Amino acid sequence: DANRQGFASARVIVTRPEPDASAFAAMVKAAGMTPVLSPTIEIAFRPAAISFDGVRALAFTSANGVRALMHAALPASALALPVFAVGPASADAARQAGFGAVSAAAGDIASLAELIGRSFAGDGAVLHISGSDRAGDLAGLLAESGVEAPHVTLYAATAAPRLSAAAAAMLSEPSSNDWATFFSPRTARLFIEQTEASGMAKRLAVLRAACLSEAVADAARTTAWKELRVAAGPSGQAMINAMSDG
Repeated sequence: DANRQGFASARVIVTRPEPDASAFAAMVKAAGMTPVLSPTIEIAFRPAAISFDGVRALAFTSANGVRALMHAALPASALALPVFAVGPASADAARQAGFGAVSAAAGDIASLAELIGRSFAGDGAVLHISGSDRAGDLAGLLAESGVEAPHVTLYAATAAPRLSAAAAAMLSEPSSNDWATFFSPRTARLFIEQTEASGMAKRLAVLRAACLSEAVADAARTTAWKELRVAAGPSGQAMINAMSDG
């Protein structure tokens, strides 16, 4: 039918940083759409001294945090620590890295703090592995539960300088079948800023936006879109479903 034909001809701007950009692009392609990579953030691991003294669990607010920790000098005993992940992608990355006891929250800082506050028991701290740009105050939220949560910054997430050439070319001739996808408020804000800098912000009114959560959608709503949809859950598949639903 017409809806299915539109879905099959859709181009999808992927704003995630690598390697998540390529992983989601593969899902987009498998769903019959054409991915257009334009990462708004570049990830660089940052060396840091990590002390595990008194640490009884780990908290990750992104899959990049898991990757950065594995890139650092990590004692084998650390893999035995329980892990609290902000969402399914971070949890999957932790399991793939070799952590055994992994719990996933609902995709945001508040649900992560609630999960840790409900599940973590005993003396010691929950070490938060973070990037240079932190969304929310996990330590502050956990203080209300009496849980100590120091953090160590192991990677920098810096803004990409501009839209990719492929995304700029797509926006020069946008179609109402096209999408832009956002997995975090920051990627949504940066993408909009990049389109403004390139003089293409008004072209977004032709596109649809798919957002991982309401918080992401709030950031995307600072500009006009043909349509904005929020995924039913914090996963790449939920984003694909949001775009293919009708």
